[in-house]
Amino acid sequence: MTVQNKQRYRFSEAPIWNIQRKYYEEEGMKAWNNDQVPQYITSNPMIATAYAEMIFGFLQDRAHKDQSEPVFIVELGAGAGRLGHHVLQELCQLRDYAGISLPPFRYIMTDLVINNVLAWREHPALQSFIAEGLLDFARFDAVHDTVLNLVESGVTISEGDLKQPLIIVANYFFDSIPQELLYIGDGEMYEAEVFVEYPKGTDVLKPSKWLDQISLNYEYRRAPEYEQENYPYRNVIAMYQEELEDSHILFPAAGLTCLERLNQLSQAGFLLITADKGDHLLDQWKFAEPPELILHGSFSLTANYHAIQHVFEQRGAAVLFPPHHYKNINVGCIFNIDKPMDYANTRLAYRRSIERFGPDEFFSLKEWVDLNLESMGLQQILSFWRLGKYDAEFLIQSAKQISSLLPDANDEEKQDLLRGMQLMWSSYYVMEQRYDLALDAGLLLFEMDLYEESKNFLEISLHQSQDEVESTVYYCLSICCFELELDEEALKYIRKFLELEPDHKEALALLSHFELQPDLT
Repeated sequence: MTVQNKQRYRFSEAPIWNIQRKYYEEEGMKAWNNDQVPQYITSNPMIATAYAEMIFGFLQDRAHKDQSEPVFIVELGAGAGRLGHHVLQELCQLRDYAGISLPPFRYIMTDLVINNVLAWREHPALQSFIAEGLLDFARFDAVHDTVLNLVESGVTISEGDLKQPLIIVANYFFDSIPQELLYIGDGEMYEAEVFVEYPKGTDVLKPSKWLDQISLNYEYRRAPEYEQENYPYRNVIAMYQEELEDSHILFPAAGLTCLERLNQLSQAGFLLITADKGDHLLDQWKFAEPPELILHGSFSLTANYHAIQHVFEQRGAAVLFPPHHYKNINVGCIFNIDKPMDYANTRLAYRRSIERFGPDEFFSLKEWVDLNLESMGLQQILSFWRLGKYDAEFLIQSAKQISSLLPDANDEEKQDLLRGMQLMWSSYYVMEQRYDLALDAGLLLFEMDLYEESKNFLEISLHQSQDEVESTVYYCLSICCFELELDEEALKYIRKFLELEPDHKEALALLSHFELQPDLT
Protein backbone atom coordinates (compact mmCIF):
# COMPACT_ATOMS: atom_id res chain seq x y z
CA MET A 1 0.00 0.00 0.00
CA THR A 2 1.47 3.33 -1.08
CA VAL A 3 0.29 6.54 0.48
CA GLN A 4 -0.70 8.85 -2.36
CA ASN A 5 -1.86 11.79 -0.28
CA LYS A 6 -0.49 12.48 3.18
CA GLN A 7 -2.61 15.56 3.72
CA ARG A 8 -5.04 15.12 6.56
CA TYR A 9 -8.68 15.94 5.98
CA ARG A 10 -11.71 16.60 8.05
CA PHE A 11 -13.82 13.51 7.48
CA SER A 12 -16.54 15.54 5.73
CA GLU A 13 -13.93 16.96 3.31
CA ALA A 14 -12.11 13.72 2.50
CA PRO A 15 -11.69 12.72 -1.18
CA ILE A 16 -14.16 9.85 -0.75
CA TRP A 17 -17.07 12.28 -1.05
CA ASN A 18 -15.87 13.63 -4.40
CA ILE A 19 -15.39 10.05 -5.62
CA GLN A 20 -18.94 9.29 -4.50
CA ARG A 21 -20.24 12.30 -6.39
CA LYS A 22 -18.28 11.32 -9.50
CA TYR A 23 -19.67 7.79 -9.33
CA TYR A 24 -23.28 8.95 -9.50
CA GLU A 25 -22.54 11.53 -12.19
CA GLU A 26 -20.84 8.93 -14.40
CA GLU A 27 -23.27 6.08 -13.85
CA GLY A 28 -26.55 7.99 -13.92
CA MET A 29 -29.51 5.60 -13.96
CA LYS A 30 -27.17 2.62 -14.46
CA ALA A 31 -26.07 2.96 -10.83
CA TRP A 32 -29.08 0.83 -9.84
CA ASN A 33 -28.51 -1.99 -12.37
CA ASN A 34 -28.35 -5.40 -10.67
CA ASP A 35 -28.89 -3.60 -7.35
CA GLN A 36 -25.30 -2.31 -7.56
CA VAL A 37 -26.68 0.50 -5.42
CA PRO A 38 -29.51 -1.07 -3.41
CA GLN A 39 -32.95 0.27 -4.33
CA TYR A 40 -35.50 -2.41 -3.52
CA ILE A 41 -35.57 -1.93 0.25
CA THR A 42 -36.38 1.79 -0.03
CA SER A 43 -38.32 1.82 -3.32
CA ASN A 44 -40.69 -1.13 -3.29
CA PRO A 45 -44.47 -0.61 -3.45
CA MET A 46 -44.91 -1.54 0.23
CA ILE A 47 -42.75 1.29 1.60
CA ALA A 48 -44.24 3.66 -0.98
CA THR A 49 -47.73 2.79 0.23
CA ALA A 50 -46.69 3.51 3.82
CA TYR A 51 -45.37 6.92 2.76
CA ALA A 52 -48.52 7.65 0.75
CA GLU A 53 -50.65 6.85 3.80
CA MET A 54 -48.71 9.35 5.90
CA ILE A 55 -48.81 12.03 3.19
CA PHE A 56 -52.54 11.45 2.74
CA GLY A 57 -53.01 11.77 6.51
CA PHE A 58 -51.09 15.04 6.40
CA LEU A 59 -53.32 16.36 3.59
CA GLN A 60 -56.34 15.44 5.72
CA ASP A 61 -54.85 17.31 8.68
CA ARG A 62 -54.28 20.38 6.48
CA ALA A 63 -57.74 20.28 4.88
CA HIS A 64 -59.35 22.63 7.40
CA LYS A 65 -56.33 24.93 7.54
CA ASP A 66 -55.60 26.00 3.96
CA GLN A 67 -56.53 24.71 0.53
CA SER A 68 -55.50 27.72 -1.53
CA GLU A 69 -51.96 26.53 -2.18
CA PRO A 70 -50.50 23.12 -3.05
CA VAL A 71 -48.59 21.07 -0.51
CA PHE A 72 -45.16 20.41 -2.05
CA ILE A 73 -43.58 16.99 -1.48
CA VAL A 74 -39.82 17.09 -2.15
CA GLU A 75 -37.96 13.81 -2.50
CA LEU A 76 -34.22 14.19 -1.91
CA GLY A 77 -31.92 11.96 -3.96
CA ALA A 78 -34.76 10.31 -5.90
CA GLY A 79 -32.28 8.16 -7.81
CA ALA A 80 -33.96 5.68 -10.13
CA GLY A 81 -37.33 7.40 -9.59
CA ARG A 82 -39.17 4.25 -8.58
CA LEU A 83 -40.20 5.39 -5.10
CA GLY A 84 -41.72 8.65 -6.34
CA HIS A 85 -43.72 6.79 -8.98
CA HIS A 86 -45.19 4.32 -6.48
CA VAL A 87 -45.93 7.04 -3.88
CA LEU A 88 -47.75 9.18 -6.43
CA GLN A 89 -49.74 6.26 -7.76
CA GLU A 90 -50.91 5.19 -4.31
CA LEU A 91 -51.57 8.78 -3.22
CA CYS A 92 -53.81 9.38 -6.24
CA GLN A 93 -55.70 6.17 -5.53
CA LEU A 94 -56.26 7.23 -1.90
CA ARG A 95 -57.43 10.66 -3.05
CA ASP A 96 -59.87 9.21 -5.57
CA TYR A 97 -61.14 6.49 -3.24
CA ALA A 98 -61.76 8.83 -0.30
CA GLY A 99 -63.53 11.48 -2.37
CA ILE A 100 -63.00 14.17 0.28
CA SER A 101 -61.85 17.76 0.07
CA LEU A 102 -58.06 18.02 0.31
CA PRO A 103 -55.40 20.62 -0.47
CA PRO A 104 -53.80 20.08 -3.90
CA PHE A 105 -50.32 18.56 -3.90
CA ARG A 106 -47.22 18.52 -6.10
CA TYR A 107 -44.46 15.91 -5.94
CA ILE A 108 -40.93 17.15 -6.72
CA MET A 109 -38.27 14.56 -7.53
CA THR A 110 -34.74 15.92 -7.00
CA ASP A 111 -31.25 14.61 -7.48
CA LEU A 112 -27.69 15.88 -7.68
CA VAL A 113 -27.24 14.30 -11.13
CA ILE A 114 -28.86 16.24 -13.98
CA ASN A 115 -28.91 13.17 -16.25
CA ASN A 116 -31.23 11.46 -13.77
CA VAL A 117 -33.56 14.45 -13.87
CA LEU A 118 -33.61 14.33 -17.68
CA ALA A 119 -34.31 10.58 -17.62
CA TRP A 120 -37.30 11.01 -15.29
CA ARG A 121 -38.82 13.59 -17.62
CA GLU A 122 -38.91 11.00 -20.41
CA HIS A 123 -39.95 7.95 -18.38
CA PRO A 124 -43.24 6.51 -19.70
CA ALA A 125 -44.61 5.68 -16.23
CA LEU A 126 -44.35 9.33 -15.12
CA GLN A 127 -46.01 11.03 -18.09
CA SER A 128 -49.57 10.98 -16.75
CA PHE A 129 -48.46 12.61 -13.48
CA ILE A 130 -46.56 15.30 -15.40
CA ALA A 131 -49.59 15.97 -17.62
CA GLU A 132 -51.86 16.30 -14.57
CA GLY A 133 -49.50 18.81 -12.98
CA LEU A 134 -48.79 16.52 -10.03
CA LEU A 135 -45.10 15.94 -10.73
CA ASP A 136 -42.13 18.21 -11.30
CA PHE A 137 -38.36 17.83 -11.12
CA ALA A 138 -35.31 19.74 -9.93
CA ARG A 139 -31.58 19.28 -9.79
CA PHE A 140 -30.71 19.88 -6.15
CA ASP A 141 -27.33 19.75 -4.44
CA ALA A 142 -28.22 18.98 -0.84
CA VAL A 143 -24.92 20.31 0.48
CA HIS A 144 -25.08 23.74 -1.13
CA ASP A 145 -28.36 24.71 -2.83
CA THR A 146 -30.84 27.06 -1.19
CA VAL A 147 -33.63 27.15 -3.82
CA LEU A 148 -35.57 24.67 -5.95
CA ASN A 149 -35.64 25.41 -9.67
CA LEU A 150 -38.52 23.35 -11.04
CA VAL A 151 -37.95 21.99 -14.54
CA GLU A 152 -41.50 21.47 -15.85
CA SER A 153 -43.23 24.55 -14.49
CA GLY A 154 -40.19 26.87 -14.61
CA VAL A 155 -41.01 28.02 -11.07
CA THR A 156 -38.27 28.82 -8.56
CA ILE A 157 -39.11 28.16 -4.91
CA SER A 158 -37.07 30.46 -2.68
CA GLU A 159 -36.97 31.42 0.98
CA GLY A 160 -40.44 32.04 2.40
CA ASP A 161 -42.32 31.33 -0.84
CA LEU A 162 -44.49 28.52 0.54
CA LYS A 163 -47.37 29.01 2.93
CA GLN A 164 -48.07 25.30 3.33
CA PRO A 165 -45.56 23.15 5.24
CA LEU A 166 -43.07 21.34 3.03
CA ILE A 167 -43.08 17.53 3.04
CA ILE A 168 -39.54 16.18 2.70
CA VAL A 169 -38.90 12.55 1.71
CA ALA A 170 -35.33 11.38 2.40
CA ASN A 171 -34.64 7.71 1.69
CA TYR A 172 -31.07 6.41 1.95
CA PHE A 173 -30.09 10.07 1.93
CA PHE A 174 -28.45 11.00 5.22
CA ASP A 175 -26.11 7.98 5.07
CA SER A 176 -24.68 9.07 1.70
CA ILE A 177 -23.89 12.79 2.15
CA PRO A 178 -20.85 14.19 4.00
CA GLN A 179 -20.72 13.72 7.75
CA GLU A 180 -18.35 14.84 10.47
CA LEU A 181 -16.54 12.21 12.50
CA LEU A 182 -16.15 13.02 16.19
CA TYR A 183 -14.59 11.09 19.04
CA ILE A 184 -15.39 11.40 22.74
CA GLY A 185 -12.91 10.27 25.36
CA ASP A 186 -12.63 11.28 29.03
CA GLY A 187 -15.34 13.85 28.47
CA GLU A 188 -13.25 15.60 25.82
CA MET A 189 -14.35 16.25 22.25
CA TYR A 190 -12.02 15.33 19.40
CA GLU A 191 -12.36 15.48 15.66
CA ALA A 192 -11.25 12.29 13.92
CA GLU A 193 -9.32 13.43 10.87
CA VAL A 194 -8.57 11.05 8.07
CA PHE A 195 -5.86 10.41 5.52
CA VAL A 196 -6.38 8.09 2.61
CA GLU A 197 -4.16 5.25 1.39
CA TYR A 198 -4.51 3.57 -1.98
CA PRO A 199 -2.16 1.84 -4.45
CA LYS A 200 -0.43 3.79 -7.20
CA GLY A 201 -2.53 4.31 -10.29
CA THR A 202 -5.84 3.84 -8.49
CA ASP A 203 -6.90 7.39 -9.29
CA VAL A 204 -7.38 6.47 -12.98
CA LEU A 205 -9.87 3.71 -12.13
CA LYS A 206 -13.63 4.09 -12.25
CA PRO A 207 -14.96 5.48 -8.95
CA SER A 208 -16.41 2.14 -7.75
CA LYS A 209 -13.04 0.40 -8.25
CA TRP A 210 -11.20 3.28 -6.66
CA LEU A 211 -13.36 3.15 -3.54
CA ASP A 212 -12.70 -0.57 -3.30
CA GLN A 213 -8.94 0.09 -3.01
CA ILE A 214 -9.12 2.85 -0.45
CA SER A 215 -8.00 2.47 3.16
CA LEU A 216 -8.88 5.08 5.78
CA ASN A 217 -6.71 5.90 8.76
CA TYR A 218 -7.67 8.26 11.56
CA GLU A 219 -5.81 10.71 13.72
CA TYR A 220 -7.42 12.74 16.47
CA ARG A 221 -7.18 16.40 17.42
CA ARG A 222 -8.90 18.28 20.20
CA ALA A 223 -11.90 20.13 18.82
CA PRO A 224 -12.95 22.85 21.27
CA GLU A 225 -14.98 24.58 18.51
CA TYR A 226 -17.76 22.03 19.10
CA GLU A 227 -17.88 23.04 22.75
CA GLN A 228 -18.40 26.74 22.12
CA GLU A 229 -21.77 28.17 23.12
CA ASN A 230 -22.25 29.62 19.65
CA TYR A 231 -21.90 26.23 17.95
CA PRO A 232 -25.43 25.66 16.56
CA TYR A 233 -25.66 22.07 17.78
CA ARG A 234 -24.01 22.61 21.14
CA ASN A 235 -26.84 20.94 23.10
CA VAL A 236 -26.50 17.56 21.45
CA ILE A 237 -22.69 17.73 21.63
CA ALA A 238 -22.92 18.42 25.36
CA MET A 239 -25.18 15.39 25.76
CA TYR A 240 -22.66 13.20 23.96
CA GLN A 241 -19.86 14.46 26.21
CA GLU A 242 -21.91 13.64 29.29
CA GLU A 243 -23.36 10.28 28.21
CA LEU A 244 -20.71 8.69 25.96
CA GLU A 245 -17.19 7.41 26.47
CA ASP A 246 -14.65 6.04 23.97
CA SER A 247 -17.20 6.55 21.20
CA HIS A 248 -16.99 7.57 17.55
CA ILE A 249 -19.90 9.72 16.41
CA LEU A 250 -20.88 10.31 12.80
CA PHE A 251 -22.35 13.79 13.13
CA PRO A 252 -24.82 14.91 10.40
CA ALA A 253 -23.93 18.59 10.18
CA ALA A 254 -24.50 18.63 6.40
CA GLY A 255 -27.83 16.83 6.79
CA LEU A 256 -28.99 19.22 9.51
CA THR A 257 -28.05 22.33 7.51
CA CYS A 258 -29.80 20.87 4.45
CA LEU A 259 -33.00 20.49 6.47
CA GLU A 260 -32.63 24.02 7.79
CA ARG A 261 -32.23 25.44 4.26
CA LEU A 262 -35.32 23.54 3.11
CA ASN A 263 -37.16 24.73 6.19
CA GLN A 264 -36.55 28.30 5.06
CA LEU A 265 -38.57 27.70 1.89
CA SER A 266 -41.81 27.50 3.85
CA GLN A 267 -43.40 29.87 6.34
CA ALA A 268 -44.93 26.85 8.10
CA GLY A 269 -42.01 24.42 8.56
CA PHE A 270 -41.74 20.87 7.28
CA LEU A 271 -42.72 17.25 7.76
CA LEU A 272 -39.78 14.88 7.23
CA ILE A 273 -40.38 11.25 6.25
CA THR A 274 -37.08 9.39 6.20
CA ALA A 275 -35.70 5.86 6.04
CA ASP A 276 -32.11 4.74 6.37
CA LYS A 277 -29.59 2.55 8.09
CA GLY A 278 -29.71 4.98 10.96
CA ASP A 279 -29.76 4.82 14.75
CA HIS A 280 -32.06 7.08 16.77
CA LEU A 281 -31.23 5.49 20.14
CA LEU A 282 -28.28 6.91 22.08
CA ASP A 283 -27.26 3.45 23.28
CA GLN A 284 -26.38 2.46 19.72
CA TRP A 285 -23.59 5.06 19.71
CA LYS A 286 -21.98 3.98 22.96
CA PHE A 287 -18.42 2.67 22.48
CA ALA A 288 -18.93 2.93 18.71
CA GLU A 289 -15.90 1.93 16.63
CA PRO A 290 -14.56 4.04 13.74
CA PRO A 291 -16.89 3.75 10.73
CA GLU A 292 -16.26 1.47 7.77
CA LEU A 293 -17.40 2.30 4.27
CA ILE A 294 -20.26 0.05 3.17
CA LEU A 295 -19.50 -0.42 -0.52
CA HIS A 296 -22.18 -0.97 -3.16
CA GLY A 297 -20.82 0.73 -6.25
CA SER A 298 -20.81 3.91 -4.21
CA PHE A 299 -20.62 3.79 -0.40
CA SER A 300 -22.77 4.60 2.59
CA LEU A 301 -22.41 4.98 6.34
CA THR A 302 -24.76 4.76 9.31
CA ALA A 303 -27.00 7.81 9.63
CA ASN A 304 -27.16 9.54 13.00
CA TYR A 305 -30.90 9.91 13.51
CA HIS A 306 -30.34 10.51 17.21
CA ALA A 307 -28.68 13.87 16.54
CA ILE A 308 -31.34 14.93 14.03
CA GLN A 309 -34.10 13.94 16.45
CA HIS A 310 -32.51 15.75 19.39
CA VAL A 311 -31.85 18.98 17.48
CA PHE A 312 -35.41 19.33 16.22
CA GLU A 313 -37.05 18.18 19.45
CA GLN A 314 -35.17 21.00 21.20
CA ARG A 315 -36.86 23.36 18.74
CA GLY A 316 -40.35 22.05 19.52
CA ALA A 317 -40.73 19.37 16.84
CA ALA A 318 -42.50 16.06 17.44
CA VAL A 319 -40.49 13.02 16.36
CA LEU A 320 -41.71 9.49 15.67
CA PHE A 321 -39.45 6.45 15.48
CA PRO A 322 -40.42 2.84 16.19
CA PRO A 323 -40.19 1.90 19.89
CA HIS A 324 -38.39 -1.33 18.95
CA HIS A 325 -34.97 -1.90 17.40
CA TYR A 326 -34.79 -1.99 13.64
CA LYS A 327 -32.97 -4.68 11.66
CA ASN A 328 -32.50 -3.37 8.10
CA ILE A 329 -34.12 0.03 7.75
CA ASN A 330 -35.28 2.60 10.28
CA VAL A 331 -38.24 4.80 9.31
CA GLY A 332 -38.85 8.07 11.11
CA CYS A 333 -41.14 11.08 10.89
CA ILE A 334 -40.31 14.59 12.15
CA PHE A 335 -43.06 17.22 12.55
CA ASN A 336 -41.14 20.51 12.47
CA ILE A 337 -44.38 22.49 12.36
CA ASP A 338 -46.60 24.53 14.64
CA LYS A 339 -48.74 22.42 17.00
CA PRO A 340 -47.53 19.02 15.76
CA MET A 341 -49.95 17.14 18.01
CA ASP A 342 -52.81 18.56 15.93
CA TYR A 343 -51.76 16.26 13.06
CA ALA A 344 -53.67 13.22 14.29
CA ASN A 345 -54.26 11.62 10.87
CA THR A 346 -50.54 11.75 10.04
CA ARG A 347 -49.56 10.26 13.39
CA LEU A 348 -52.19 7.52 13.10
CA ALA A 349 -50.93 6.68 9.62
CA TYR A 350 -47.40 6.32 11.04
CA ARG A 351 -48.73 4.02 13.75
CA ARG A 352 -50.56 1.84 11.21
CA SER A 353 -47.98 1.79 8.43
CA ILE A 354 -44.66 1.94 10.26
CA GLU A 355 -44.86 1.21 13.97
CA ARG A 356 -47.23 -1.78 13.97
CA PHE A 357 -45.84 -3.42 10.85
CA GLY A 358 -43.68 -1.48 8.46
CA PRO A 359 -41.00 -1.65 5.77
CA ASP A 360 -38.38 -3.10 8.12
CA GLU A 361 -40.61 -6.01 9.16
CA PHE A 362 -41.64 -6.55 5.54
CA PHE A 363 -38.03 -6.74 4.37
CA SER A 364 -37.15 -9.20 7.15
CA LEU A 365 -40.04 -11.40 6.01
CA LYS A 366 -38.93 -11.09 2.41
CA GLU A 367 -35.46 -12.32 3.29
CA TRP A 368 -37.09 -15.44 4.76
CA VAL A 369 -39.37 -15.84 1.74
CA ASP A 370 -36.38 -15.59 -0.60
CA LEU A 371 -34.83 -18.61 1.11
CA ASN A 372 -38.02 -20.64 1.40
CA LEU A 373 -39.91 -19.87 -1.78
CA GLU A 374 -39.70 -23.44 -3.08
CA SER A 375 -41.59 -24.73 -0.03
CA MET A 376 -44.41 -22.18 -0.25
CA GLY A 377 -47.89 -22.95 -1.52
CA LEU A 378 -49.90 -20.80 -3.87
CA GLN A 379 -52.00 -19.22 -1.10
CA GLN A 380 -48.85 -18.27 0.81
CA ILE A 381 -47.32 -16.75 -2.32
CA LEU A 382 -50.50 -14.83 -3.06
CA SER A 383 -50.71 -13.57 0.53
CA PHE A 384 -47.14 -12.29 0.54
CA TRP A 385 -47.60 -10.76 -2.91
CA ARG A 386 -50.63 -8.83 -1.62
CA LEU A 387 -48.66 -7.72 1.45
CA GLY A 388 -45.98 -6.35 -0.89
CA LYS A 389 -48.62 -4.49 -2.96
CA TYR A 390 -48.22 -6.76 -6.00
CA ASP A 391 -44.57 -5.95 -6.53
CA ALA A 392 -43.21 -6.90 -9.96
CA GLU A 393 -39.89 -8.12 -8.56
CA PHE A 394 -41.66 -10.73 -6.46
CA LEU A 395 -43.52 -12.15 -9.45
CA ILE A 396 -40.25 -12.36 -11.38
CA GLN A 397 -38.69 -14.16 -8.44
CA SER A 398 -41.59 -16.55 -7.82
CA ALA A 399 -42.71 -17.28 -11.40
CA LYS A 400 -41.02 -20.70 -11.50
CA GLN A 401 -42.60 -21.80 -8.21
CA ILE A 402 -46.03 -20.48 -9.27
CA SER A 403 -45.75 -22.44 -12.52
CA SER A 404 -45.02 -25.65 -10.62
CA LEU A 405 -48.15 -25.12 -8.47
CA LEU A 406 -50.59 -24.28 -11.28
CA PRO A 407 -51.64 -27.87 -12.10
CA ASP A 408 -53.33 -28.05 -8.67
CA ALA A 409 -54.63 -24.47 -8.60
CA ASN A 410 -58.37 -23.86 -8.43
CA ASP A 411 -60.31 -21.26 -10.41
CA GLU A 412 -60.37 -18.78 -7.52
CA GLU A 413 -56.58 -18.89 -7.19
CA LYS A 414 -56.17 -18.40 -10.92
CA GLN A 415 -58.49 -15.40 -10.87
CA ASP A 416 -56.52 -13.92 -7.95
CA LEU A 417 -53.30 -14.42 -9.87
CA LEU A 418 -54.81 -12.69 -12.90
CA ARG A 419 -55.99 -9.74 -10.79
CA GLY A 420 -52.57 -9.48 -9.18
CA MET A 421 -50.85 -9.39 -12.55
CA GLN A 422 -53.17 -6.66 -13.78
CA LEU A 423 -52.53 -4.54 -10.67
CA MET A 424 -48.81 -5.24 -10.89
CA TRP A 425 -48.67 -4.18 -14.53
CA SER A 426 -50.60 -0.97 -13.86
CA SER A 427 -47.93 0.11 -11.36
CA TYR A 428 -44.83 -1.32 -13.07
CA TYR A 429 -41.85 1.05 -13.22
CA VAL A 430 -39.28 0.02 -15.81
CA MET A 431 -35.69 0.41 -14.63
CA GLU A 432 -32.58 1.02 -16.73
CA GLN A 433 -31.87 -2.71 -16.66
CA ARG A 434 -34.96 -4.12 -18.34
CA TYR A 435 -36.58 -7.45 -17.54
CA ASP A 436 -39.28 -9.08 -19.67
CA LEU A 437 -42.02 -9.01 -17.05
CA ALA A 438 -44.71 -9.26 -19.73
CA LEU A 439 -43.24 -12.59 -20.85
CA ASP A 440 -43.39 -14.08 -17.35
CA ALA A 441 -46.97 -12.91 -16.89
CA GLY A 442 -48.03 -14.09 -20.35
CA LEU A 443 -46.58 -17.57 -19.92
CA LEU A 444 -48.19 -18.05 -16.51
CA LEU A 445 -51.55 -16.97 -17.88
CA PHE A 446 -51.06 -19.35 -20.81
CA GLU A 447 -50.55 -22.19 -18.36
CA MET A 448 -53.84 -21.18 -16.70
CA ASP A 449 -55.67 -21.39 -20.08
CA LEU A 450 -56.48 -17.69 -19.85
CA TYR A 451 -55.75 -17.22 -23.53
CA GLU A 452 -57.07 -13.71 -24.11
CA GLU A 453 -55.15 -12.29 -21.15
CA SER A 454 -52.06 -14.30 -22.06
CA LYS A 455 -52.20 -12.99 -25.62
CA ASN A 456 -52.26 -9.39 -24.37
CA PHE A 457 -49.10 -9.83 -22.28
CA LEU A 458 -47.25 -11.93 -24.85
CA GLU A 459 -47.87 -9.34 -27.55
CA ILE A 460 -46.47 -6.67 -25.22
CA SER A 461 -43.38 -8.86 -24.78
CA LEU A 462 -43.17 -9.31 -28.55
CA HIS A 463 -43.34 -5.56 -29.11
CA GLN A 464 -40.74 -4.78 -26.44
CA SER A 465 -38.26 -7.47 -27.51
CA GLN A 466 -38.47 -7.36 -31.29
CA ASP A 467 -34.76 -8.06 -31.77
CA GLU A 468 -34.57 -10.96 -29.29
CA VAL A 469 -37.91 -12.77 -29.40
CA GLU A 470 -38.01 -16.17 -27.73
CA SER A 471 -39.51 -18.79 -30.07
CA THR A 472 -41.84 -19.87 -27.26
CA VAL A 473 -43.63 -16.52 -27.53
CA TYR A 474 -44.65 -17.20 -31.14
CA TYR A 475 -45.80 -20.72 -30.32
CA CYS A 476 -47.88 -19.69 -27.32
CA LEU A 477 -49.39 -16.80 -29.28
CA SER A 478 -50.40 -19.18 -32.06
CA ILE A 479 -52.17 -21.43 -29.54
CA CYS A 480 -53.86 -18.43 -27.87
CA CYS A 481 -55.15 -17.20 -31.24
CA PHE A 482 -56.28 -20.73 -32.21
CA GLU A 483 -58.26 -21.05 -28.96
CA LEU A 484 -59.75 -17.60 -29.50
CA GLU A 485 -60.68 -18.54 -33.11
CA LEU A 486 -58.37 -15.89 -34.52
CA ASP A 487 -57.15 -18.20 -37.27
CA GLU A 488 -55.31 -15.68 -39.43
CA GLU A 489 -53.27 -14.43 -36.48
CA ALA A 490 -52.63 -18.00 -35.37
CA LEU A 491 -51.29 -18.88 -38.82
CA LYS A 492 -49.02 -15.83 -38.81
CA TYR A 493 -47.52 -16.73 -35.45
CA ILE A 494 -47.08 -20.45 -36.21
CA ARG A 495 -45.16 -19.62 -39.37
CA LYS A 496 -42.86 -17.27 -37.45
CA PHE A 497 -42.30 -20.00 -34.89
CA LEU A 498 -41.43 -22.58 -37.55
CA GLU A 499 -38.88 -20.20 -39.04
CA LEU A 500 -37.00 -20.56 -35.75
CA GLU A 501 -37.83 -24.22 -35.01
CA PRO A 502 -38.70 -25.91 -38.35
CA ASP A 503 -38.85 -29.48 -36.94
CA HIS A 504 -41.34 -28.87 -34.11
CA LYS A 505 -43.96 -31.63 -34.54
CA GLU A 506 -46.90 -29.94 -32.78
CA ALA A 507 -46.33 -26.72 -34.70
CA LEU A 508 -46.16 -28.59 -38.00
CA ALA A 509 -49.41 -30.34 -37.17
CA LEU A 510 -51.07 -27.02 -36.39
CA LEU A 511 -49.80 -25.58 -39.69
CA SER A 512 -51.26 -28.56 -41.56
CA HIS A 513 -54.60 -27.93 -39.87
CA PHE A 514 -54.64 -24.37 -41.18
CA GLU A 515 -53.46 -25.33 -44.66
CA LEU A 516 -56.50 -27.57 -45.03
CA GLN A 517 -58.71 -24.50 -44.70
CA PRO A 518 -59.15 -22.95 -48.17
CA ASP A 519 -59.96 -19.47 -46.86
CA LEU A 520 -56.56 -19.15 -45.14
CA THR A 521 -53.37 -18.42 -47.05
